[in-house]
Amino acid sequence: MPHYMLSVFQEEGAQAPSAEMVETIMARVGAHQAELREAGAWVFFATLTDPSSATVVRAADGAVSMTDGPYAEAKEQIGGFTIIEAADLDEALEWARRGSEACMWPVEVRPVRQL
Repeated sequence: MPHYMLSVFQEEGAQAPSAEMVETIMARVGAHQAELREAGAWVFFATLTDPSSATVVRAADGAVSMTDGPYAEAKEQIGGFTIIEAADLDEALEWARRGSEACMWPVEVRPVRQL
């Protein structure tokens, strides 16, 4: 069965939700993850640290450079992702819709290339 990556994008510098809202969101995301597991669609889930904690490594022509911070200057950054198995893109899009409702952020769906 094909795999899809559901990426959650968060707006950098957006006002942090209240503690009560975070609790609500985490409960909704937990319920969504449980649904994925029960359906046999869940493969892997992770949240990421703040983009400022990133280090970009570039290797070319035998030289290596490292730069602190995210690869791209962007208003929205990936905040977490889930890898799922789905019969087709339509099923993956439905899981993404549910995930977006749960976390209240946009979710990008990308097929994982099978090598």
